[in-house]
Amino acid sequence: MTHSFKPRAVVAGLAAITATAALGIGSITMAGAQAPATTSSVVLGVGANASQRVVSWYTSANTAQSVQVAPTAALINGEFPAGATTFTATIAANTVNGGFNGHAVLSGLQENTAYSYRVGSEGSWSATYSFKTQTFKGEFDFLFYGDPQIGSSGDTTKDGLGWEDTLKVSTAANPNAELLVSGGDQVETANTESQWDAFLKSDTLRQYPWAATIGNHDVGGKAYDQHFWTPNTDRSADYYSGSTSTQSGGDYFYVYKDVLFIHLNSNAYSAAKDSAHVKYVTDTVNAHGSEAKYTVLVFHHAIYSPAAHANDSDNKGRRQDFPTAFSNLGVDLVLAGHDHSYSRSYALKNGQKTNAAEQPGAASVVTGPGGVIYVTGNSASGSKYYDLTKPVAGEFGPDPLNPNSHYANSVENQEHVRTYVKVQVRNDKLVVENVRSGTCAAPNAAVERGNVSWCGPDSGATAAQPVGSVVDKVTIHAAEANTDGQVGGSVPATLSLTLGTPPTFGAFAPGVEKEYTATTDATVISTAGDAALTVSDPGHLTNGAFSLPEPLSVAFSKFAWTAPVSNDKVNVSFKQLIKASDALRTGAYTKSLTFTLSTTNP
Repeated sequence: MTHSFKPRAVVAGLAAITATAALGIGSITMAGAQAPATTSSVVLGVGANASQRVVSWYTSANTAQSVQVAPTAALINGEFPAGATTFTATIAANTVNGGFNGHAVLSGLQENTAYSYRVGSEGSWSATYSFKTQTFKGEFDFLFYGDPQIGSSGDTTKDGLGWEDTLKVSTAANPNAELLVSGGDQVETANTESQWDAFLKSDTLRQYPWAATIGNHDVGGKAYDQHFWTPNTDRSADYYSGSTSTQSGGDYFYVYKDVLFIHLNSNAYSAAKDSAHVKYVTDTVNAHGSEAKYTVLVFHHAIYSPAAHANDSDNKGRRQDFPTAFSNLGVDLVLAGHDHSYSRSYALKNGQKTNAAEQPGAASVVTGPGGVIYVTGNSASGSKYYDLTKPVAGEFGPDPLNPNSHYANSVENQEHVRTYVKVQVRNDKLVVENVRSGTCAAPNAAVERGNVSWCGPDSGATAAQPVGSVVDKVTIHAAEANTDGQVGGSVPATLSLTLGTPPTFGAFAPGVEKEYTATTDATVISTAGDAALTVSDPGHLTNGAFSLPEPLSVAFSKFAWTAPVSNDKVNVSFKQLIKASDALRTGAYTKSLTFTLSTTNP
């Protein structure tokens, strides 16, 4: 394979061209004498994929603001470098509680990097926070939290302390967890900012991305939408339970490594709205399911929960509307909250056990085609617990293998202690654990305030287990059917050499000694056992009958390969020495060169 072109010396001056990194956006400062904006309620959110994060916050003024980001290693004595990247924020007026809210999408992040960031503008930056990225493909862990519902115990401060402690305990035990996923009901009263303040107090929510889910206690106002900007959000009327101007809502999705996450606003329900959710899930799976190995749905109202909401009329409707669609779409795991208790279903297809022989509490489950596991998260803050209820025959009836539990559930648990759920995403399985993040001791507001009369396993008959102990653990395997087969294809002999933009030395300056340089690149594709890249004798650049006295020099960053290669980039550099005594003729000096990619082992 040969390629020819002419490096050229241009006599006329060349306009300077500058390029900026894809992330680069200039810092924005506020104009005029307006007082600097103050910021609060900063929260790190999940982005559309593993290379994105979203930062949301409250601000006192509708001024130009941004998020400034830099690798933590680039900060000197806590100061951001001059080359720090800034992402322009979108600022909007709050519908409730006054002030404004801002958000910015941080895109183009690099793998395995610790970042520092701050929000605001020059002269009024927030405190500096940090987060880290990990690899953008492969296995990972995430944590799921049921209903913090700050304020529901009657003591916002105590609820906040329990929530802070669960965040601290869970991330200390799992420092490399990559997402914190919400089961909904962040607060008790939708527009009460003191509850939001307590919910957002922990810096953990500025270090790990929070994947928000809207609960029935969040939905009644606009504060949820003001605090969280979520990616790929559809805010059509079907995904709201009421007016879009007075309520929060929307369905959204993101792909994080090998998982397609889909969050639904289950507060919007009815036959028509449930079918709209099903269509949203269907369209999203059809469009993006091939990008991930697993599909995880997240919404607030657990359809197989075991406590006070087990037989609510809306849940009865969802048990009719959702399971068959989820099975047909290949959903692997459904995470929900609302019932302030823990449950883990059997593998269910179309709402029924896929394997009648699956035993209660089984530690390993093969879901089979269409099999879905449904998990209900208990309270992560200790603000409120609901006791388990007895199955009601003809509605959500008993499990023949364990009549004290509901037919759909392999495990049901309530100890009146705080818990969280850890999910390990592995190449060939999902591992789900319900883990204790507290005991009967403070902070545990519902117990402290006497809102519940007992605490501990077996309705308080057994002492509380230690923090970090496991309530339930299951390994979920997809259907397995193995058979030998063969598939193949052939590769035609290929040697391909593609040269980049022709290089130029620019204008030569007569009477001045200087070594001029130019570069281009070559792209090599070879199916051979070896390959070599060569160039014809460079000789001398010529201008009609005149030649430069000094020879042209050509060098490669790589010129030999010992195995097949695809789209391998090679830097090609050119040097031309002009001495002060060299006589130069007006015009362009050029030289045709032939580049050859060859092999001895095709």
